[in-house]
Amino acid sequence: MIEVRVPATSANMGPGFDCLGIAVNMYNRFFVEEIEEGLVFEGCEDKFKNEDNLIYVAMKKCFEKLGYKPTGLRIKIESDIPVCRGLGSSASCVVGGVVCANELAGRILNDQEILALAAEIEGHPDNVNPAFCGGMTASITEDDKVFYTNVKVKEGIKFCALVPDFTLSTEKARAVLPKNIDYKNGIFNVGRTALLISALNNGDFHLIKYACKDKLHEDYRAQLIENFYSVKDECERLNCLGVFLSGAGPTIMVMIREEDNEFCKNIQKFLDGLKNNWEAKELRIDSVGTVVNNPDQLNKCS
Repeated sequence: MIEVRVPATSANMGPGFDCLGIAVNMYNRFFVEEIEEGLVFEGCEDKFKNEDNLIYVAMKKCFEKLGYKPTGLRIKIESDIPVCRGLGSSASCVVGGVVCANELAGRILNDQEILALAAEIEGHPDNVNPAFCGGMTASITEDDKVFYTNVKVKEGIKFCALVPDFTLSTEKARAVLPKNIDYKNGIFNVGRTALLISALNNGDFHLIKYACKDKLHEDYRAQLIENFYSVKDECERLNCLGVFLSGAGPTIMVMIREEDNEFCKNIQKFLDGLKNNWEAKELRIDSVGTVVNNPDQLNKCS
């Protein structure tokens, strides 16, 4: 049986809409084996035990590309990444499905081909790249090709994910975005995206609070998240380094200093007074990315 572990991811990181993402130490695990016949799911709700399951959809796409036809499949899922919360649950399923299928078929696809197929299925590369490669990545698509680079983040930073108990689909979160943007808002985000990458790379953490600001998506999506601004204001009052909407939301991601051991406890006290059962989860950067349980593990992102 093949085991594949894929980390959660947080995309956009404020101004880096659809291009920046970072992997964190929360994981989904997928166990897959070929069986004589049929399609068997374990570890997920009954409503996901069908051919519309995203892991199976990704596997099927990969099999079709490779011309491989399994006799049957058993798919077991151990999920720690909350669904539809802006932490890359769908990207983890897509990456996990493609990698599992590629393993079963004999490791035909290389790393670039895996990423390209995963980005095609997911629709954009900002989550799939860090999910596969680990760490922070900047990525774009051009002529149906994915181009990306890893961003080295200076030591001394960690995260606190503020996760409410309600979901928010990416489709709904995208539906509230404008069709066009003001020129000055584009300039605003371009500058802050460059500043954020440089600040994280150089360890200029005092600049993050300025670099995290956004004018392309957060204000539009905030209307879908009750208490968004009050939570954000409290994070800033507690001296976080920066705060931003994680992916399409509703999770709010906070960057804090490594030595700050009080932030998560203090913000949880504030969250306990709100609706929607918010939970503060302290996280760190996952620098490994997708892991396969075979001895001759994938040589990823070389």
